Amino acid sequence: MPGRRWLRWLVPVTVAWAVLLAGLTWWSVRHDPPTVKEQRTLGEAASVVDRAIGRLVAALADDAWELTPARVERGCRVTPLADGASLTRGLDVAVAAGGERALLDRVAQRLPADWRAGVATEVGRPRLRADAGEFVAIDGRVVADGLVRFSAATGCRPADTEIIDPLLGYPVGPELTAALRALGQAAPPGAAQVSAPCPAGGRARTVNVDVGPVPASLAALRPLGAVVVDRPERYAYRSGSVVVLVDATGDRLRLAASTGCAG
Repeated sequence: MPGRRWLRWLVPVTVAWAVLLAGLTWWSVRHDPPTVKEQRTLGEAASVVDRAIGRLVAALADDAWELTPARVERGCRVTPLADGASLTRGLDVAVAAGGERALLDRVAQRLPADWRAGVATEVGRPRLRADAGEFVAIDGRVVADGLVRFSAATGCRPADTEIIDPLLGYPVGPELTAALRALGQAAPPGAAQVSAPCPAGGRARTVNVDVGPVPASLAALRPLGAVVVDRPERYAYRSGSVVVLVDATGDRLRLAASTGCAG
């Protein structure tokens, strides 16, 4: 009967179609470039994030800045059936109160044109947004009066690697040693280092230490270099090519010495 003949053909046609789809999927996975961020792993995106932070450093001038450790958040969902992780790297910049918008505008103008960086006012404060490519988002926002935080983030990706940052046990260095001595603090045996690649080669670096109780005043630092930021809770100065940032906003004193990108 015609109906039974159709049923006999339906099964092999369906099987052949399924085999064809499976073959095309196998070929696409191995040969086609990714088209959405969920197909690019955390390891593949990490280098884009690193280079983006280096670009942000290069966009700064004589500002008081420091690189902050990478932050990896696990447990997000790449798909309904697959867990993932997100990577965020940061850069904090201290400015005089009221100088936050000018900093964001200046950085936006110095970023690559294809990042399409722009600054807009959101909830009464300026905010920078840009696209570093490969689904890596750039953000710059005011997190406190006189403090702007830049970040480069991957969004949720398949987690295929471990992110090791910062490098611990790094030498404290002469700039931090001098600052600690001026404040009457003992230098710890080692510091933490965070780095990022500069666009023209070399690396930007921040070496930081967390030491004892906050002193009553940071005035003892004034002879050590050219003042960049002078506030009761945050002080920064430049000594040669190194900017030293002293943070007294918490219960313990924190110091960071950063070397930027040449040119």
